[in-house]
Amino acid sequence: MVIQETLEELSIRINQVRHLMISTGLRKGLDDDETLKYSEELDELINKYQLVTWPCLSKTN
Repeated sequence: MVIQETLEELSIRINQVRHLMISTGLRKGLDDDETLKYSEELDELINKYQLVTWPCLSKTN
């Protein structure tokens, strides 16, 4: 199923970016531009994942 593959891909990418963010934060500091870039990318990926898994979040009331 396409959605399931997409969820798996998103989950893998979330874990990859999380690892990059943590390792960069440990090396360069939490306020480094590269760490913040990974943090923002991680936020976007998590938001996408939640919109797919929790459809009620994408509905406007």
